[in-house]
Amino acid sequence: MKAKYIRVIACFCIVMGVVTVAVTGVAKDSPDFVRITPADIHWHDVPNGHGVQQAILLGDPAKPGMYVLRVRFPPYLMDVPHWHPNARYVTVLEGTWYTGTGDTFDLSRAVPLKPGSVMLHPAKAIHWDGSGSAEAVIVQIVGEGPGTTTQVDPSKPFWIEVPH
Repeated sequence: MKAKYIRVIACFCIVMGVVTVAVTGVAKDSPDFVRITPADIHWHDVPNGHGVQQAILLGDPAKPGMYVLRVRFPPYLMDVPHWHPNARYVTVLEGTWYTGTGDTFDLSRAVPLKPGSVMLHPAKAIHWDGSGSAEAVIVQIVGEGPGTTTQVDPSKPFWIEVPH
């Protein structure tokens, strides 16, 4: 009887050990993982942005460190030549994003980038971009803060409504 009791306890211990290993062997997220669903994204109007909206997903562009944000341009709205102090990596998520470089805005020289396209804005490189067509555009920007925007000619409005 004692041997049977010991076998039952041993089997129970083995089963519990297997269960414990199986449960602890399942991949678990560390607290550092972040998941953001479309429902979690909160868009905010850019002040004086003529309908441009921004959503900060991770970090804070105004503070040191990496940040991820999205910008939504309404149709036919672009920004004028400007630059940022640090490099920024831009991925087109929706619409056709029109991009140009240099200190003169000229829509006829813009390069259209479709969804899935990526553009690097090198630190302090002058550029301009936005929606040059009837499509709204959403881009995702990854950069290192603090990130600011310096307009080449601050005497002009920052936003241009392109002819349509």
